[in-house]
Amino acid sequence: MLKRVFMAADPGRARLRFAARAVLGISLAVLVCGLAGHSLAGAVTGGLAALLALFTVTDATVRGQALTTALLPAVGLPVLAVAAGLHHHPVARDLVLLAVVGAGVYARRWGPRGHSLGVFAFMTFFVAQFLHATPDQLPELYAAVLLSLLTAAAVRFGLWCYERRLPPAPVPAPPAGTGLARATTRQAVQAMAGAGFALVVGQLISGQRWYWAVGATWWIFVNTTSRGETLVRGFRRVLGTVIGIGLGLLVAVPLHGAPTPTAVLLAVCVFGIFYTAAVSYTWMMLWVTLLAELLYGLLGVLNPGLLALRFAETGVGAVGAVLAVLFVLPITTHTVTDAWIQRALRCVRTCTAEAAARLAGVPGADPAVRVAELEQLLGRVRLSVAPLVHPLNPMPARKRRACRVLALLDDCAREIRGLVTVAADPEASHDARLTAACRRVEAAVEALTDGRDFPVADRPLAEEPALAHLHGLERALAELAAPLRTPTGSPLVGA
Repeated sequence: MLKRVFMAADPGRARLRFAARAVLGISLAVLVCGLAGHSLAGAVTGGLAALLALFTVTDATVRGQALTTALLPAVGLPVLAVAAGLHHHPVARDLVLLAVVGAGVYARRWGPRGHSLGVFAFMTFFVAQFLHATPDQLPELYAAVLLSLLTAAAVRFGLWCYERRLPPAPVPAPPAGTGLARATTRQAVQAMAGAGFALVVGQLISGQRWYWAVGATWWIFVNTTSRGETLVRGFRRVLGTVIGIGLGLLVAVPLHGAPTPTAVLLAVCVFGIFYTAAVSYTWMMLWVTLLAELLYGLLGVLNPGLLALRFAETGVGAVGAVLAVLFVLPITTHTVTDAWIQRALRCVRTCTAEAAARLAGVPGADPAVRVAELEQLLGRVRLSVAPLVHPLNPMPARKRRACRVLALLDDCAREIRGLVTVAADPEASHDARLTAACRRVEAAVEALTDGRDFPVADRPLAEEPALAHLHGLERALAELAAPLRTPTGSPLVGA
C-alpha cells in the first residue's frame, strides 16, 4: 500500500499540483475568514467549503467547473439554515438529513455537477452538526461560506488554473446496461436505508456524535456503483480510520490544540487528502481522520475517549452501508464490471480505427483523444473489479481470472499507446497490411463483445512499429477470450 501511494505514476505532476493548490486555496480561505473577524466555527465552515469546492468539482471543462462552483451556495446555504433551525428538533432533523442523503446520491444521475452539489449539500448539513450550529450563527456562517468559495475560486480559476493548458478530461458516460438513472435510484434508496440504520444505532452509542456514523455511510457510497465496490470501500474506510486514530493518539492528542503546530499539520493533512485520493482511499481516510482530530483539538474536546467513539461510529456507518447494498435493491458487481469491460473494448476498436485513419492521412483523425477516454474507462474497470482482486477475496479462481483480465486490458492499452505514438509521426506510412490488421482488430473486438469465436493466426515478427503494435493488440484480444468466456455459473465477478 505504501508503494502504491508514493511510487504511483503522476503524469504531468497532476496530483502534486492538485494537492499544492488545495493547500494554498484552503489556507487563503481560512485566512480571509480570520481577517473578516470570524470565529473558529466560521473559519472551520469556510475551510470545509473551500475544500469541497476544490475537491469535489470535477466537470470536464474549466467553464463547467466555474459554473458548478458558483452553484454550490444555492444548495449549501438553504441546507445550512435548515440544519441549524432543526438542531433542537431531533425527529424533524433526522428526517431531513435522510432526505438530503437520498437527494444527494440521486443527483449523481446528472453527472459530475449533480455529484458535486449533492456532496456539498450533505457536508453542509454535516458541518452544522459538527459545530452544533444555531440560527443566530447563520449570518457569520453564510459569510464564511461565500468568502471561502470566492477565495477558492480565485485560486482555482485565476491564480493557478493549470487546467486551461490541458485538453478537457473525458468523462465516460455509464454503460447502457447499467443506466445511470436506474443505478442512482437504487443507490439513493440504499443510501437512505444505510444512513437510517447508522443514524439510529449511532444515536444509541452517542447522542452528540451520531453524525459520524451517518457520514461514514455517506462517504462509502460516494463514487461506487456495485455492492462489491461498496464493500471494499467500507473496509478501506474502517482501515484508514483505525490508522488515523492511532496516528492521532501519537500526534493530535499531545498537541492539545496548540495553534501553530496544529495549523501546520492541518495543511499537511489537506495535502495528504488531495495527493492520495486518486490512488488509495485508505490513505485518504487516514488524513481525513487526522484532520478531524486536529480540528477537535482546536475546539478543546479531543481526548482518547473521543477517538474510541469515532472508531465505533465509523464501524456502525460501515455496517449500515454493507447491510444496505446486500439487501436493498442490490446492484451486482458482475453486471457493472461486464458493462465497463464492454465499453473499454469498444474504445480499443475506436482507437485503432482512428490511428489507422491518422496513418492514412485522413484529415481530422486524432486518436489521442480516444486514448484519454480509454484510460478513463480502464480506471472504471479497475474500480469495479476491485472486490475480486482484494487480498481478502475468498474466491482465488475468480481473483486469478480478474487479474488476468486486467493484465490483458493493460496490454491492449500499452499497444494502443504505442500505435498512437507511431501514428503521430508525420513520416509514418500506411500500407495494405496495416489496413488488414486494423480490420482484424475491429473484428476481434466485435466477436468478444458479441460472444462469438474468432480465428487468430500466428503472425511473423513485424519490423514496422505500427504493424508490431497491431499484432500485439490482436494477441492480447485473443487471450482475453478465455477469461471472459467462463461457463455460465462462474461469472467474472459473481459478487
